[in-house]
Amino acid sequence: MTNRKLGKPTDQRKALLRNQVTNLIWYGRIETTLARAKEVSSMAEHLITLAVRECDNTIEVTKETKNDKQQIVNLTVTNDAPSKLHARRQIMSYLYNIPEAKKADENKKEYKERTKDVKYPVVEKLFREIGPKYKARKAEKGIGGGYTRIVKMGPRRGDAAEMVILELV
Repeated sequence: MTNRKLGKPTDQRKALLRNQVTNLIWYGRIETTLARAKEVSSMAEHLITLAVRECDNTIEVTKETKNDKQQIVNLTVTNDAPSKLHARRQIMSYLYNIPEAKKADENKKEYKERTKDVKYPVVEKLFREIGPKYKARKAEKGIGGGYTRIVKMGPRRGDAAEMVILELV
């Protein structure tokens, strides 16, 4: 999967790349070395492509349920299509889960109420915000891929490694 060893054993290298891809998707930009940025960019592009392809792939399901008065009620629910569910699970297996931060003016009860529905906020951000944004960009400009940008900052003091900012376009 990766070409660069980045001076680390396999388990540390995989953990480092997973962490940096997760942070790139969550925060939109990270600062790292050029070699790491190229590897992270490759993996992030792959995950974003999955999200772009499957972000609108849902199906409407009608269910019959009984209410309190034992009357049959038809409910229409929107579910993920099987291919979207598969893509979601692939992304969840790679990215780390970052819990949503508690707001300054929020108490513990309000925080739990706000975050109870979302178990994987990074994956939800990928499918709800990033996927539709890049799908519109692809339709508008007629391009696929190219979701990340590398901006060089110069050498790092100490070991002179080339530092870059990796950001989502």
